[in-house]
Amino acid sequence: MAGTKNLIGRQMYRLAYRCVVRLHPSVFREQFGHEMTWIFEEATQTHGAPRLLGDGVISLMRQWVLRPRPAASVALAEGAPVTAREIGFISWERVNASPSRLPAGRWAQGGLISLALFAGVWLAASQVAKRKPLADFGIDSSSALRTRGLAPSGAENGGSALALVGGSRSGVHAGAEPRDPEDRQRNQQQLAAQAATSAQSIRSATFFALESQGSTPEVPKTLAGEQFLTWLRSFNSGERSQIEEARKLFKDPPGPSVDGDMAFRRMTGGFDIRKIEEPSATRMSGLLQERGSDQFAHFAMVVDANAPHLITEWHLDAVPTPAEFVIGRLSEAQAVEATKARIDELAKDERFSGAVLVTKNGKPILSEAYGLADREKKIPNSLNTKFRIGSMNKMFTATSILQLTQAGKIKLSEPFGKYITDYPNKDVSSKVTVEQLLTHTGGTGDIFGPQFDEHRKDLRSLQDYVNLYGKRDLEFAPGSRWEYSNYGFLLLGVVVERVSGKNYYDYVRENVYVPAGMSSTASLAEDENVPGRSIGYTSSGGAAVHSNADTLPYRGTSAGGGYSTVEDLQRFASALTNHKLLNAEYIKLLTTGKVATPRGSGKYAFGFFDEGADSGARHFGHGGGAPGMNGDLQIYPQSGYVIAVLANLDPPAASRVSEFIANRLPKN
Repeated sequence: MAGTKNLIGRQMYRLAYRCVVRLHPSVFREQFGHEMTWIFEEATQTHGAPRLLGDGVISLMRQWVLRPRPAASVALAEGAPVTAREIGFISWERVNASPSRLPAGRWAQGGLISLALFAGVWLAASQVAKRKPLADFGIDSSSALRTRGLAPSGAENGGSALALVGGSRSGVHAGAEPRDPEDRQRNQQQLAAQAATSAQSIRSATFFALESQGSTPEVPKTLAGEQFLTWLRSFNSGERSQIEEARKLFKDPPGPSVDGDMAFRRMTGGFDIRKIEEPSATRMSGLLQERGSDQFAHFAMVVDANAPHLITEWHLDAVPTPAEFVIGRLSEAQAVEATKARIDELAKDERFSGAVLVTKNGKPILSEAYGLADREKKIPNSLNTKFRIGSMNKMFTATSILQLTQAGKIKLSEPFGKYITDYPNKDVSSKVTVEQLLTHTGGTGDIFGPQFDEHRKDLRSLQDYVNLYGKRDLEFAPGSRWEYSNYGFLLLGVVVERVSGKNYYDYVRENVYVPAGMSSTASLAEDENVPGRSIGYTSSGGAAVHSNADTLPYRGTSAGGGYSTVEDLQRFASALTNHKLLNAEYIKLLTTGKVATPRGSGKYAFGFFDEGADSGARHFGHGGGAPGMNGDLQIYPQSGYVIAVLANLDPPAASRVSEFIANRLPKN
């Protein structure tokens, strides 16, 4: 499969590039090695691995041909690029070097090394190309999805623990106001899909542990180390005054405001140092772990060598748990007890309020509720409490599309314009297939942003959204990459309406909820009285916790925004795996991953994330999140476990708990 070939090829290029960096003279490597590696990771998607490898080899040859000056005099020219978007064809030409030539022997040695590297990469790439492609299971479309795709640094819905927002010269900052609905909501969106994908940009760096797991690594007493510790202590304090002072450590503070920093602090609970990489006087990087969760983050920073030594570059990215920190599996009873203890801590710290249901072959092994559904009326949450579920509705929409496909009424390889014949932009409706809408590869964009904010209460039907957004163009060529698209799933809801002849809400109730026994799941309007529906509480923007009412749409859609209970989610999982909603062939088609996402360890199927196959604990499901709501459903077909967690707090309240349980339950 092309995606697999591309992944192997990139890994080979990455390895070769690291070898090239290591072969540079030590004076140069100490000064620029880390930055070269960082640029390769950041710019691969925009500039291509072969081009960057060639750039590194040119640099290597220059350094063998020209004798570098002493380290103190080697410097990048002012204005050297620091972000992937600004990077050109670098070749490290900005490095000043002495014109004195090296002896012919060393020049020849450098040339031979470069030629050998090129030959090795060429051979490896050739072998990858010759490998027999894996079966591209379940793709009905003739245009097989060949790209691995990139998510918007997140994308809506899901929920890992670390929610990171955007990248800039000052770095990547997390948790500032909104990553599920764009900008203000794009951030909550990305935060949400991290809940579903549980990760963000994944760096590939070599980590050097200073101490064994469980102890705190010693931070070097350097300019970078001192500034890092000052920031970490201030951030971990949770005190507004200290966090505000910490922003003064940066040349360009990450995040828009101290309110965003405070929200991020509440979201993560702070960080503990787990590893420090090779440091220098003005550079440092390493691993952090979110307090109260299993989420790891990689940080990298650069400080100015001149007083007051401001932090000029700052990057903080969620990463999968490194191999040496992987949590050991527990017995079922031990996992349940550990989870209860962890949730008690989170609830006490007001970082979890919701319900948790874990079943094994349909039988509950953990069922608890925490916190308040209505703080003003002091109504507690219960297993029957209805929580808003964000993008988890996508599972129900995708199931509906596959039901109609199984009935022969929809063909996944057809453009959606065949079913929505009056779509305003004919160019879009004739190019994007139903399958591409299901896999977020259609380029149809999102619905959250200024237009949504302006018309939030006027968007009462799926057709209202089409009327508002239907004339806009595609954001990228269909099938060229993966990018989370709420609008794509809204269009799928319209397809359901046109093909079935029923209102979307009626169809999904009659064909998904009723057969599955989901009597507490729906998408009734927000102004309707729904007994047992919780109030969502958010601290979006750093403000005190308050109701999320002013962020909610008129009603949920086929893209998300409905409500459910943990018991109903378990019933959905049971109905799906027991073939009550689709036959075995179409359930496999629905839930088998097809397109890689930023997480890297899994793929997106049709409205489901499919992950864990490599670790022997395959699971599929979806998360959801927005201000004041977060949920996650994980279905383990081999072991029979189902994890359903819902919360009436900001992400990653529910996904943090779901991840904790999933990491500790037995694989079988």
